[in-house]
Order: sequence, then structure tokens, then C-alpha cells
Amino acid sequence: MGQHAAGAGVGLPESLTLAAKKKKTKKTVRKAAKEKSAAGPYAALPRFALSFPEAVEEHPWGETAIKVRGKVFLFIGSSQGTLSLSVKLPQSKEFALGYPFTQPTAYGLGKSGWVSASFEGRHKPPLDLLQHWVTESYRAVAPKKLAEALADRG
Repeated sequence: MGQHAAGAGVGLPESLTLAAKKKKTKKTVRKAAKEKSAAGPYAALPRFALSFPEAVEEHPWGETAIKVRGKVFLFIGSSQGTLSLSVKLPQSKEFALGYPFTQPTAYGLGKSGWVSASFEGRHKPPLDLLQHWVTESYRAVAPKKLAEALADRG
């Protein structure tokens, strides 16, 4: 009596059952922490972008696109622990391309000032910098009156 935990497999001593649960819990916590590190900026950047006047979220091609009046100012996605995003940076494009995590956006968009950034799960994205880029991208794409409404934002 007392050798088996309630609901444990038949014939497994309670100590083995508890050890297995503890190991599974640690694995679950590590997995959740890894997902949270990628999910943090993945959730924060669209939420930030959607705070701009008339910003809406759409999902073309299975990606997340944040638009203003039908024009995209942020593409963002997360896959296998990697956060990827693209923004239009007419003023800071050259500066942005100096970072090791950036490159001109593919499909010819780089020629129009679009920059893509990618962060693997272990690399923490510089959220303040990315928010600045999202703001610049919004201003570049939004109609003049909406862009002027952001006068007090970086």
C-alpha cells in the first residue's frame, strides 16, 4: 500500500511516477519559455502597430500583414522559434542594413526601402528599435493626415 500514485500505471512505484512527472514538468516549462521568448516580440509588435490610426491586421499567404487603408506597413511571422519581419524604412534603410540581422526585403521590395529582419529564438530582438522602425514604416505608407497624427511618437 502507498507504493502507487493514484492514476499511475499499474506496477509503477510512486517514486518513478513522481520523477517522470517532474521531468515532464521541467521539459514543459523549458518549451514554454522558448515559445514565450519568440512569442513576446511576435505579439508585442503587431499589438504596437495596431495602435496606430486605422491600422488593421490581415493574413495573406499565411503571414501576418498590418495595413493602413489597404497598404502594408508591417509583415511579421514566426516559425520554429524564428521571428521575421519586414518594414518600409525610407529614412533609416541604410542605417538599418548595417545590423547583422537585417537584409533588403526580397521580391524587389528592398529597392523601395523595405528591410527585413530575422531573429532566432536565442537572440532577443531589440524591441525599442523595432517599434521605431514600425513607426517609420507606418508614416511612410499612411496617408499624410494619419501620419501626422503620430507627431508625438518616436
